[in-house]
Amino acid sequence: MGKGTLSTRVRKKVQLEDIKVNVCIYAFDFDFLYLNGHTLLQENLRVRRETEFGYIVDCIDIKKQPAFDHPLLKNHKLQRKPSFQKSNNKTSVKNSPSRILFELEKDECPKGTVPIRRTTKDDLIRTKSTLNNSMLMESLMESEPGLHMAELTLIPDSGPYYKISGINSIYNPTVLNNNQISASNLWVRNGPIATNNKIVLGWHKDNFKKTGCINMLCRGFVQVNKGTYLGLRVNRTSIYGGPAREFEFSISQDVSTKNWWLMLGNIGFGYYPRELFSNLTSADHVGLGGRTRTAPNAASPQMGSGHFPDRDISHSCYYFRNISYHDKSRTNFVPERYETTSFTDNSNCFGVEYRGFPGNVGYFLQFGGPGGNCGK
Repeated sequence: MGKGTLSTRVRKKVQLEDIKVNVCIYAFDFDFLYLNGHTLLQENLRVRRETEFGYIVDCIDIKKQPAFDHPLLKNHKLQRKPSFQKSNNKTSVKNSPSRILFELEKDECPKGTVPIRRTTKDDLIRTKSTLNNSMLMESLMESEPGLHMAELTLIPDSGPYYKISGINSIYNPTVLNNNQISASNLWVRNGPIATNNKIVLGWHKDNFKKTGCINMLCRGFVQVNKGTYLGLRVNRTSIYGGPAREFEFSISQDVSTKNWWLMLGNIGFGYYPRELFSNLTSADHVGLGGRTRTAPNAASPQMGSGHFPDRDISHSCYYFRNISYHDKSRTNFVPERYETTSFTDNSNCFGVEYRGFPGNVGYFLQFGGPGGNCGK
């Protein structure tokens, strides 16, 4: 009898009521088949992709992305690119200088859709832990056990600020357990610490198998780029004394819409709409640097390569170079040393130095260190 052919022969001495068929019932996960109110059964397979690191990225209609479920954005008009981005700029994730750092360098979502990294239970647990410990918030150090930092802040006298940017080195610092995080970022902030609005952009290393920090869980972020998105994994990092892996990123306010754009190189991959903020029409503080977090009274993880600043670029712990900011003139300025303040809560664990270097490096921020028993 051929494959797929049913027998039509009548069996002798068999009553109809005696015929029984075993039916197997399986639980099925419909997460892949239904998203944001519409079926994915008829969609091209490119709209849902599992990366080599195990997390899933969905390609969603740009006008139906989660940001527009925010009650403050009901009447928001989508901005597809920042007004300061030149119209002849054709850079995409495929030809960006930063593309080699990420695992999705050869792929983009189809036209009209944007990549949204799918939220997992691990993401929710990690985000709750990160926010509860004020990892990225402004706080008094003595009130946050286990939090350590090495940062440079531009003084308010040179503001108000509308942009902060720099080229950041990427390392793979050692973290030992799920309570530890080591991060590098830049930020803009306005208002008193207790009630401020703040945007942080950067990257971090934790000990979870799937990384991501707050990303799309920070409601209202509008994704516009087809290939670069919040939560990308970095797959190439710097080697101490060897090749440096780096990328340029910035936070910039659009002069026309007042939206705050996140930039990777010259790619504006998304923005936080102005409607989300109560007091971020400009920033009175901007800064750059690193933070670590661990359990209270436990040893801190290293920051960057685990070495202190030593004024040798090839030996950098972490660094930011080509740092610039915008004031109300919307012109690029390099912060002079007198316009900055630096801070580390424990100089035995982490250092921070901002100084001038010869050549095309300009002013250069080095920060980081081995961590260890840093107190609290």
